[in-house]
Formats: sequence, structure tokens, C-alpha cells
Amino acid sequence: MKRRDAILRFAAAGAAMAFPAARAEAGRIVLGQSAAFTGPASALGEQFKKGAQLLFDRVNAHGGIGGRTIELQSLDDGYEPDRCAANTKKLIDSGVFALFGYIGTPTSLAALPLATAAKMPFVGPFTGAEALRTPFNRYAFHVRASYFDETAEIVKQLTAVGIKRIGVFYQNDSYGKAGLAGVTRALKPLGLEPAGLGTVERNTAAVDEAVKSLLASKPDAIVQISAYRSCAAFIRAARKAGFGGTFYNVSFVGTQALAQELGADARGVVVSQVMPYPYTPATALAGEYLAAGKAAAGDKFDPNYSSIEGYVAAKTLVEGLRRAGSKLTPDTLIAGLESLHELNLGGFFVDFGAQKHTGSKFVDLTILTADGRVRR
Repeated sequence: MKRRDAILRFAAAGAAMAFPAARAEAGRIVLGQSAAFTGPASALGEQFKKGAQLLFDRVNAHGGIGGRTIELQSLDDGYEPDRCAANTKKLIDSGVFALFGYIGTPTSLAALPLATAAKMPFVGPFTGAEALRTPFNRYAFHVRASYFDETAEIVKQLTAVGIKRIGVFYQNDSYGKAGLAGVTRALKPLGLEPAGLGTVERNTAAVDEAVKSLLASKPDAIVQISAYRSCAAFIRAARKAGFGGTFYNVSFVGTQALAQELGADARGVVVSQVMPYPYTPATALAGEYLAAGKAAAGDKFDPNYSSIEGYVAAKTLVEGLRRAGSKLTPDTLIAGLESLHELNLGGFFVDFGAQKHTGSKFVDLTILTADGRVRR
């Protein structure tokens, strides 16, 4: 860990000297993204990007931002921090204007020091980790609620119905530990602690030991903090071993991807959400998103929580760009985003300020059905 931190500090120091100043090029605004487009977490990156691109295409079709079109340059990191850091340096070296839509906690933690050293905005990462939010970072803007918010809501619901033995299955990295910290934090005021733990390595589905160790503690419910394939493998294995309790997941799992991975075994699995329900026009924002998707892909459009998050993050960034004024620089974008006080995107609110870069605390709970649907 010390060696990794030293490498990141060295990279960040080099970035401050070597990276060119970010700029908005004549005729276009180039954004950089590193995300998982291959590997076990690829559905998250693919769907987030699709949702963001829906919004950017819509804006570009109406003249862009002050006549400049928005271009998203995306690189695949496979949900691996080292690849993400290399991608981020490449993007900054190329002169992108801002970094947008990074996928995951360990990858975002590798990228943020580089963005900060280059004084480049880092907007809308698909992660709720507190380590990216505290201490305050002038360049980082979070559109979604945190994992502390999500796990607090999960624990609140479980304990409200008398369930106190709550186990945690978590990915053995910064993402999983952030979720574990959230569950532990929510249980502590109630005089409780996690009733058993199980871990899995990132980008694997080797869950047998985790199932054995966690079920030995006899939990009544299990909160999962991992990606969809490992969570699905754990659910199937735990049920086969006789576990009859309820499974809860945080939003990063990828709701639709988890449902598809589980098939009929998805029945009764609960997932916390940080975005509005995307399957019906229950809000003006969801209606706009659905209309944009159907206009672009017709009946092939597949609405889901990951892509609406990309759409919402892009919509927030675009509003910041519009408020940045005619002289578009990283500083004016930051000022534009910080001016978004209680911005109503259509039933979903984003609230930024000069010392407040976490835009939302919205959390909803949904449940999966055996036929792959998501119910509120």
C-alpha cells in the first residue's frame, strides 16, 4: 500500500509539471473517460456511456455548447486501477478539457490525484465512496448519493422490521471496504455490528470460502458490496447451501446486469438506487431519458439504472458548461457547476456549492423479480 501511494504521489507530481493545460478546442469540447468496457464489470461502463452519449448527442444536435460539440473519448481499463491511471495520464496528456464518468472506486481513486495535479475537473464518477468525497476536493464533483447514504437506508429498513443479524459480503478492495464501512457505521448507533463477513477479489467470482465463512455466522440478511457477477455467484451458492434470508445490494452492482446474471434466482433480491426509476416516465427526467433512448434506438432501447446515471451525470455537466460562460476554462466550468443550487433536472435535484461538491443524497430501494423486472 505504501509503495502504491508513493507511485501515485510521484505520478501526481509529474502531472503538475508535464501535463498541458486543459482546454476547450475550437468547435468541440473533448471529455476523457476511463471505464470498464471489458471484463466482469463491463456492463456498468457500457451502459453508463450509452446513457451519457444519449444526452451529449441530443445537445450536439441542437448546436452544442456555444456552437461547440461535446466529444467523449473513452478508454477501457477493465476495472483495474493501474490501467485506469495509465489511461488518465494519456487523456490528460492529449489535452482533454475534463474527465467524466469514471466507473468504480479503486479506479477513481487511482485517477483523482492525477486530475487534481493537472487542475482538471473530475465530474460524475460512478462510485459512492467517501474517500473520493472527503476531504473536499475542488476538482471532484459527485452527482450521486454516497455508499454511506445507501447503506444507511438499507440498515434502516432491515432493523425497522426487526432484523439485526446482518452479514456483509464485500469485494476486497477500496469499493468493498467503503461499503463495509457504511454498514458498520449505520449499525453502530444501534449497538450492533456485522454478523459475519465474506470477501471476494475484484474481477473474480471465487465465492466458496466467503459463503462458508459468512453462513457460519447465521445472518438473517446479507448486504453485498461487489460487482454483479460475484454477487450473483454468491447468491446462487448461498441459496444452494440453504440460506433463506434476504440479499441487499448497493447501486454499483448494476441492477439490470445482476438480474440478467441471476435469471429466476433474482427473485426477492433488493438493490438500493441513487437515480430515479428509469423504466416508466414516473418523473419528467425519466420521461426525457426514455424518449431520447427510443429516438436513438427504437424498440432496441434497453432502459436501466446504469444508463440513466450516465444520462443524469451528462445532463449535470452540460448545465455546468452552459453556466461557465463564453470563456470556457476548467475554472469557469467549476464555477458553473458550483452555481447549480437545487437544480431540478425533472424530479431529480442536484445541489452544488463552493464548498459542496456532492450533489444528491437521494436513495430508493427496489426489488428484483424472477422474470428480470425491477419493482419499486
